[in-house]
Amino acid sequence: MADKRDYYEVLGISRDASDADIKKAYRSLSKKYHPDINKAPDAEAKFKEVTEAYEALSDPQKRAAYDQYGHAGMDQGFGGGGAGQGFGGFGGEQGFGGGGFEDIFSQFFGGGGGGRQQPNAPRQGSDLQYRMDLKFKEAIFGKETKVSYNREAECHTCHGSGAKPGTSAETCHKCHGAGQIQVERQTPLGRMMSRETCDVCGGTGKEIKEKCTTCRGTGREDERHTVKVTVPAGVEDGQQMRLQGQGEAGTNGGPYGDLFIVFRVEPSKEFERDGAQIYVEVPITFAQAALGDEIEVNTVHGPVKLKIPSGTQTHTSFRLRGKGVPKLHGNGNGDQNVTVKVVTPDNLNAKQRDALKAFAVASGDSVNPQDSNLFDKILNKKHKK
Repeated sequence: MADKRDYYEVLGISRDASDADIKKAYRSLSKKYHPDINKAPDAEAKFKEVTEAYEALSDPQKRAAYDQYGHAGMDQGFGGGGAGQGFGGFGGEQGFGGGGFEDIFSQFFGGGGGGRQQPNAPRQGSDLQYRMDLKFKEAIFGKETKVSYNREAECHTCHGSGAKPGTSAETCHKCHGAGQIQVERQTPLGRMMSRETCDVCGGTGKEIKEKCTTCRGTGREDERHTVKVTVPAGVEDGQQMRLQGQGEAGTNGGPYGDLFIVFRVEPSKEFERDGAQIYVEVPITFAQAALGDEIEVNTVHGPVKLKIPSGTQTHTSFRLRGKGVPKLHGNGNGDQNVTVKVVTPDNLNAKQRDALKAFAVASGDSVNPQDSNLFDKILNKKHKK
C-alpha cells in the first residue's frame, strides 16, 4: 500500500477537482499511456495506474472513502473479486464492516437506535461490479456479448436454508431468536450492559442442528455465472449498466443483488470523442485550400465526401451532420467535426519553387527564400488580407 501514489497526483488534479476535471484528466492520460499508442516500456503500468485512480475518483462513494481513509478505504467494501475477474462487491452489505454510529453506541449502552433489522428478516444479496473493456467503435455502435464471473449463489441442495434436506433450522437456544445477547462488561464509565451478536447462531436467530453437506450450513455456494449483456450504442467510458438480480444470493429468502457493468472504452488513434460528438483533424495541401476541392474523410460510419471551398484557411472546421455517435438518451446521432490543417511543403522541387515564385510576384509579394520559408510568407500574406 505504501508504494501506491496518491490518486489525485496520478491524474494531476487538485483534491477539489470536479467530476468534469477528473474525466478530462483521465481521457488525456489514458490516451497518452495506452499501450496500443505508447510503446514505452512503462506505458502499460502507467495506463493501469491512471485507470485505477479514475475508477476510484469517478465514483462518488469510492471517492468519499478514499478522501477519508486513503488507499486503505479501497480495501474495505470496494475491493475486487478474483484475479482477472474485473469485478468486486460494492453494495448490499455495508462498506467498512459496520452499521455506523448506532452500532458503536449500542456496544457500550445496549439496544441503541431501535431501528435494527430483525435477524430473520429477508436481506438482499450483495451487488457485484464487472469491468467490461470495449473497443472505440464497440462503444459507439453497441454489441451483444456474454460475461462470466464468480458469485455466491443459493445452495442448490438446501435452497438457501443451510439445513440438511428433510430437516429445518430451529430457534437459537441461546438468544431465543433475537440474534443478540446481553453481555455485562467493564467500561471507563463503569459496568454496563452491552448487546453483542450471538456466538451460537451468528446473529441469524436460527440454529441448524443438521447442516447441509453441500454448503456446510451457509445456505450459499460459489458458482460460475454467465449472463448475456446487450451493450447499448453510445455508451461512454466510465458509465455503468445495472443488471437486476445478477449479483449474489440474499439471505433468509431475500432477493439476489444486482450486477453493475462498468464500461472502459479504448481510445482511438484517429478520432476524439466528446459525448455524441466526434472530432478529427485532416491535412490538406495549399492548392486544395486555395482552389477548393472535394476530399474523402473517414468517419466512424465509413468514408464520406467533404467539399473544401476555395480560400479555406488552416484550422477551419466543417460539420458532418449525423456522422457522430448515436445518442444514448435520445434520437439520432451526434455530428462529426472535421478541422482541416493546411500542410506547408518542406521539400519543393525546382518546378514547384518557380511556380510559387510566380504566384508570389502575381500576388505582389516580395519574398526572400534564403531568409524565410516562402510558403509561410504566402500564407501570412493571405491571413492579413
